[in-house]
Amino acid sequence: MSFWFGLTLNEVPFLGILALLASTALAAAQGDLESSGAKATAAVAAVTSAGLAVSAWRGVRTDRVVGQALDHGLGADWRNRVRVPLRRRRPWARILLLPGPIRRRDMERIPNISYGDAGRRNLLDIYRRRDAPQNAPVLIYFHGGGYTSGAKNREARPLLYQLASRGWVCISANYRLRPQTSFPGHQIDAKKVIAWAREHASEYGADPSRLFVAGSSAGSNLAALCALTPNDPMFQPGFESADTSVTAAICLYGYYGHYFGQTPDHAPSPNQPWAYLHPGAPPFLIAHGTKDALATVEAARNFAGRLRHTSSNAVVYAELPGGQHAFDLFHSPRFEAVVDGVEAFAAWVLAAPQRTPAPARLGNALNEFRVL
Repeated sequence: MSFWFGLTLNEVPFLGILALLASTALAAAQGDLESSGAKATAAVAAVTSAGLAVSAWRGVRTDRVVGQALDHGLGADWRNRVRVPLRRRRPWARILLLPGPIRRRDMERIPNISYGDAGRRNLLDIYRRRDAPQNAPVLIYFHGGGYTSGAKNREARPLLYQLASRGWVCISANYRLRPQTSFPGHQIDAKKVIAWAREHASEYGADPSRLFVAGSSAGSNLAALCALTPNDPMFQPGFESADTSVTAAICLYGYYGHYFGQTPDHAPSPNQPWAYLHPGAPPFLIAHGTKDALATVEAARNFAGRLRHTSSNAVVYAELPGGQHAFDLFHSPRFEAVVDGVEAFAAWVLAAPQRTPAPARLGNALNEFRVL
């Protein structure tokens, strides 16, 4: 309940503050604050506004946290390698008045391209500039929804539009959900998207040799597994020869453990990314809110720590103060700072010498599973 009832106000508390101020001012103008009950209600509104102001301040402070995470994960001299500024001028008018995602006229979305044979669950959208840039890096994004819901046109729109405006080609994909499929069916679909991009992204102006994967919640789980299991035939039935390696991974409020409702234990499950850690893992950026009510920050912290201990590549972990699940739904100060961090991280990765990814090490638990 804390997630569902607090989702909007936690991320864009300015709207709540404006609503409380406007309603209280209207009541005062109409002489409705004279009774004891009305004064008590106004006092509650004042306390609520103060709490919302604290939430707003935590969101505004996110840029400092993201900057410190980049310094720690990439080295203090990372800015010497890239020219992407970490702090852009925030779109405060949009944040304060229209924080929801809005289509941009300079961008085009090419919708509902089929990449598999599962109908609408195997469709993807492409975002790019209308001038159709050439040799653009690629970002593949997977939505959240606990493997039971969700769609390709819901989360992370500010990220996709921002990168597309910078000359990227961004892909947002559906994948099969439960009960239509279960693990590893979701993961097979995610790999199919990468294979499709390798074969067809150049038709849309992209350079598929520079391919990033990203996701939110359950989609973050998919992105992490894609990054950690390049060319693994278990997840590529019928397209084993396709190159599904990736340049880097971006994980937002990720879900790194069991399915929701399953009882966790100490042994890694085959759908847990940390079961596939290996020294050749590509660079990772992981962002997670400290107040996440659905995917715990402790799990994200544990995954980032294990990955940093194992991988020879960079791991950026940003723990966002006050951040709740689904913080990428709005143009908020918090997510705008994360988008800045993603852009800087991606620029650093693209400027770094590329390494050939090592094959993923499969956990013993995988031997008990077969491709569905």
